[in-house]
Formats: sequence, structure tokens, C-alpha cells
Amino acid sequence: MIEALRKFSSPSVANAIETFNVRPRNQGFMSSEIRALFPELGPLVGYAVTALIRAEPQPIDGHRASTFGWWDYVQTIPAPRVVVVHDLDEPRGQGAQWGEVQANIHRALGVAGVVTDGSVRDLDEVRALGFQFVAAHVSVSHAYVHMVDFGIPVKVGGLWVRPGDLVHADQHGVATVPAEIAAGVPEAVAKVEAAERRIISLCQSPDFSAERLKALYREVRPGTY
Repeated sequence: MIEALRKFSSPSVANAIETFNVRPRNQGFMSSEIRALFPELGPLVGYAVTALIRAEPQPIDGHRASTFGWWDYVQTIPAPRVVVVHDLDEPRGQGAQWGEVQANIHRALGVAGVVTDGSVRDLDEVRALGFQFVAAHVSVSHAYVHMVDFGIPVKVGGLWVRPGDLVHADQHGVATVPAEIAAGVPEAVAKVEAAERRIISLCQSPDFSAERLKALYREVRPGTY
């Protein structure tokens, strides 16, 4: 199922999800500033491993999450894993948690990429590694970045993500795929795209007319008028 979903763009997945009527069409995806930085690597698909970070000099009330505990927690989520990180700083992205070292560590832990409303760096090295960065910011420094907590629901780009949620991301943005319909999404994508191809084919045909387009819409998109 994961490999099947990796063949589709996030807009195609979003269109397919709509056909199941399991959530409103304006829900289930992050805001537009969070996008894949390495689109040539293809979509990032996996199960969410969640965390909170900040880059201020002092931890909140002296609290700092255990790095070793985090590594152990990562491995409790099924592979492939996608780390989803909310940056508590304001403004966000003051310090990059993610760079070449963290990408290598987490790749070894079965993580395919990270989604964050914070910042990342070492773009050339991480791209060469094949580790996907889906981020809102890029920063030159890690500042005092540290993990505050992990394994809890986090809100990133306006979307609540829970540990274990199925995440799909590419250069268009990030969406979650409801577990109850995930296995049916590839077939739904095929149906949606088949209808779209008929519309596009007609529009590019020398026999195009608005009346023929209306007739096709009545067939493939009932209710359109």
C-alpha cells in the first residue's frame, strides 16, 4: 500500500480521499508553506513519529526530552516512518533541528523523511542521502534547538497529526490519509484520473465544443451545471 501511494502526487491522493466522504474537503492537509524541498525524490509516505522542539537558550521549566528515549520511541512506530515536528518558537525556524547528521541518524532508524513547521539545513548533503525534507523554513544555524517532548499529537501547518497517522507529502504539501480508507485510495486515484483524462482529451481534441464538454461533465461529474 505504501509503495502504491508513493506513485501518486499529493493532489491526486487528496482528490481520491474526497470520494470517500470521510472528512470535509477543507480538512486533512497542512498549510501551503510546508512543502517538500526535494521533489525529485518523489512523494514521502509513512507513519508519523511526532515531536515538539524549540531553539531558545533555556528549556521550558528546565525540561528537555531524552535523545536516547526519542531514538527508542521512533522504533515503536511501524516503518516506513515520517517524523512530524512542531516548532514551539515564535517566530518558528530560529534554529534548524534537521541537517546532515540528524538525517543520517534517522535514516538508520527507518525514517524516510521529516515534516516540520520549523527549519532545516545542509540541503545538498541531505538531498544526496535521499532523505526528504518537508519544511517551512531553512536556517544556517541550529541555535539552541532541543526536543521538548515526543509521542503526542502535534499541530503542524494547522493540521493535528497523531502518532501513527499515515502521512503523504510532496512539493504540493502534506496530507494525512485516513487509515480506514488507505487501502482503497490507489483504486480511487485511478478512477478520478480516468475521468480527468477524458476531460483533458476532449479539451485538446479538434472536435472540442462547449456542448460536448457539458455533456461529458454530466456523465463524469453528475450535479455539475
